[in-house]
Amino acid sequence: MRCINWPVSYFSALFGALLWGASSLFSASAAASPSASAANSTAAPVPSESAIERLQLGSTLPAPSYRDLGILLAQDDTYDPFADYSEFEESMEEEEDINFFRNGRLLTLGFQGGFRGWTQTLSSIYTSNISFGLFACYFFDLRFALQFGFTTSDHVIQVTSPATTAIRGTVGITDLSFNMKYYFNTQNVTRGLAELNPFVLGGFSQVYRTIVVTGNSNFAKDSAFGFNLGGGIEVPMMRNKMFFGLQGLFQYLMFADENKIILDENDVKTGVSPVGDSFQITGVIGVNF
Repeated sequence: MRCINWPVSYFSALFGALLWGASSLFSASAAASPSASAANSTAAPVPSESAIERLQLGSTLPAPSYRDLGILLAQDDTYDPFADYSEFEESMEEEEDINFFRNGRLLTLGFQGGFRGWTQTLSSIYTSNISFGLFACYFFDLRFALQFGFTTSDHVIQVTSPATTAIRGTVGITDLSFNMKYYFNTQNVTRGLAELNPFVLGGFSQVYRTIVVTGNSNFAKDSAFGFNLGGGIEVPMMRNKMFFGLQGLFQYLMFADENKIILDENDVKTGVSPVGDSFQITGVIGVNF
């Protein structure tokens, strides 16, 4: 009986072809440069065309990862100089800033006029009279502001005593004030009260006094430091471009002759000491910027 050998030779040839292909792949990998492989391991991944095509064509295949696309995500941009400052503010602070630039004011210039009065003994020595002046107010936010003011007034002096000669003359008062103002939050009150914009203020003043006695060519000039405390209201007009207000202010003054007895023209003691403080009630009109 004759044997058929061709199937054996066929499988032998196929097995030899597989061995040749495996040896070729091994030789190609061994011939690769070590430095090139190290560079490829450390270099950033290059996006494959298939991954980009999948994004562009809207393929139904799974979306490529960011490593396939070569995209690096910033883990923390807190120190990024190009990031918006508002990203790191509290939401409440950001809302207050927006409200300030929309409804607030930065600077106010105005005029105030009314009268100045006195307390204790000064009320019987100095008469009350008209006072007027100018002021400028700088706003830090919707609630706090710093006000610089200048006020002047003239008063009549009259000191009488049974045993002395009457003293008559005039006194000029010039007041430079620096006050902090605080406006109350009126969001939770009725609309009529909210439009009044109530505020309180406090600070200090430098008061200059010039005294001229009738029949005497000489005059006396001195100054005193004072503390201020007051409050008022402001009613906006012309879409908050202007306002009209009313303000009351008490000044605690510390003149050097407060505890000294006044002498007449013959240097006789009158028994009266200039003890007291000042208060002002003024109307205010201002322009907002």
